[in-house]
Amino acid sequence: MSKRYTITAALPYTNGPIHIGHLAGVYVPADIYARFKRLTGNDVAFICGSDEHGVPITIKAKKEGVTPQDIVDKYHAIIKTSFEDFGITFDNYSRTSAQIHHDTASEFFKTLYDKHEFVEEVTEQLYDEEANQFLADRFVTGTCPKCGNEEAYGDQCENCGSSLNATDLINPKSAITGNVPTLKETKHWFLPLNKHENFLREWILNGHKKDWKPNVYGQVKSWIDDGLRPRAVTRDLDWGIPVPVPGGEGKVLYVWFDAPIGYISATKEWAAKEGKDWEPYWKDKDTKLVHFIGKDNIVFHCIIFPSMLKAEGSYILPDNVPANEFLNLEGNKLSTSKNWAVWLPDYLNDFPNQQDVLRYALTANAPESKDNDFTWKDFQARNNNELVAIFGNFINRVVVLTNKYYDGIVPEASEFSEVDTETLAAVKAYPSVIESSIERYRFREASQELMNLARLGNKYLADEEPWKLVKTDEDRTKTIMFVALQIASALATLSEPFLPFTSEKLKRILDTNANTWADISTKDILLPSHHQIGKGELLFSKIEDKTIQEQLDKLEASKKANEAANKEVEPQKETITFDDFTKLDMRVGTILEAEKMPKTKKLLILKVDTGIDTRTIVSGIAESFTPEEVVGKQVTVLVNLAPRALRGVESEGMILMTETPEGKLVFVNPDTTVNSGLQIS
Repeated sequence: MSKRYTITAALPYTNGPIHIGHLAGVYVPADIYARFKRLTGNDVAFICGSDEHGVPITIKAKKEGVTPQDIVDKYHAIIKTSFEDFGITFDNYSRTSAQIHHDTASEFFKTLYDKHEFVEEVTEQLYDEEANQFLADRFVTGTCPKCGNEEAYGDQCENCGSSLNATDLINPKSAITGNVPTLKETKHWFLPLNKHENFLREWILNGHKKDWKPNVYGQVKSWIDDGLRPRAVTRDLDWGIPVPVPGGEGKVLYVWFDAPIGYISATKEWAAKEGKDWEPYWKDKDTKLVHFIGKDNIVFHCIIFPSMLKAEGSYILPDNVPANEFLNLEGNKLSTSKNWAVWLPDYLNDFPNQQDVLRYALTANAPESKDNDFTWKDFQARNNNELVAIFGNFINRVVVLTNKYYDGIVPEASEFSEVDTETLAAVKAYPSVIESSIERYRFREASQELMNLARLGNKYLADEEPWKLVKTDEDRTKTIMFVALQIASALATLSEPFLPFTSEKLKRILDTNANTWADISTKDILLPSHHQIGKGELLFSKIEDKTIQEQLDKLEASKKANEAANKEVEPQKETITFDDFTKLDMRVGTILEAEKMPKTKKLLILKVDTGIDTRTIVSGIAESFTPEEVVGKQVTVLVNLAPRALRGVESEGMILMTETPEGKLVFVNPDTTVNSGLQIS
């Protein structure tokens, strides 16, 4: 029975092109799901669009000396074209600068405002005196209070995924001037998430959401168990949707209030073009709403947006939010600022007509339950050893032999042997097997089941050896080729969600587009006798070592260029007085014990003899040193720094370190061994 699905993919920021991390985390799995749902006869609205508001846009504009509108116009066009060329089948790809979105978001805000769903508060926010601007979100950086990452933003830590407020940051710094900000009072509207805590607990924790992916359910449970607090839904900025109520002058809607409403406005825009009614896709309880996102967006889609929808009162809630983890690149975290990425426009240029190779490599290595690593060598191996050697090899043999023996006409089968019957029965089972994996959002598993069907075809041909029997048993050879062509036809249909360009090409070779997903498991014959197929052509081509080396060289060149660009010496900080300096109590300490903080990448818990006492210091050096390497080292310790809790451990000081031009952390310590507690002055 068909069903209505509203499928959303996270709105990409229009401050740069799409890269493979975005594709693996969100857009490829979302497209597989949407294509599958259409193939199985469902009513699908697959929705996305450019997220054109928020601080990253304005920061990019300032750097390039252009307006925010210039930035979003440029990257919206690049992103939209890249998605189309890559074969992502959005029913509508919209943008949040569209008038329909401004109207929809403003109306949504006013509805909640009129229902008294907001709390209006005057609070102290970070302010850059030199820039004469409040520092919201990405306008401020600092140390994450939860994991110790020193490059956290004022809205989120990309290391641990925590959602933050700018005032939560330790040692905050303006991203505009580099200055230490002050605090200044300002009025904002807040969504009281604490008011919705019981609803969220009942809906997610006590409801039927335990089928959500463990990373999603676990993060949401942690948030709810920790107690929810009001979240600001407005910002002191001049780029965005103006706050549409009295007192909102000079303020805009917070991008994370505005952006998810973009799914709704994009659906409205699509429905108007198609002559449809948009409301059933968002307000009919029989519609299944699914959000595809990355793990850094879990809190917004599972707590904040559902609270907004619940407060408004007329919308359905998401049935599932299958968030993926992060994809790394060649062992290092993808970084747009460091240009450590494989950009989609570059891939499409360097690998023309090979969209499916990247789709397959990203799906087969998808970061579904943990962070995974993309390497060019694995990409090459997936193509050469699986797509070429298994899938492509089977199809090529079937098509070439059919043309050689029967001029491309599907032969008539005679009596089926036991192996023929078993093989055809196995083919019929694959749709339900693949479907089961897709319905559980296990796209990596589903892609391997598709490849197993191609393996079945190769094994069948290798075992039956029609190229030998053709000289001695013509009837048996015809039967073998008939069965092999049924497998090829099944592959043409079942590969469509995963390898859409390949599926289209294979259907063209077989000259058939007649079979649905359900036909594979119900029809005895997919490609009838006497049907004329086309000539053979390669589905995939081998990728040579030289091509892969070129990509590795490109990454290395990018890395060196970034290092060169960042070799500038940091400018002198704000002048301090001698009295300020004398307040710093720096002493030589000896590290007595060290251990890795659980569930973190960067943090070590150190026991340090300062000469005054033995104290605990949490230091973000775990990626540069093992616990064993630092025990016994003498270090410079700032001992009179106010204690700060990091991941539940109170840190009572700071180890002073520096970084070499190559990015390596080194201790600032004495040249010779001295007594712990020696003051540095």
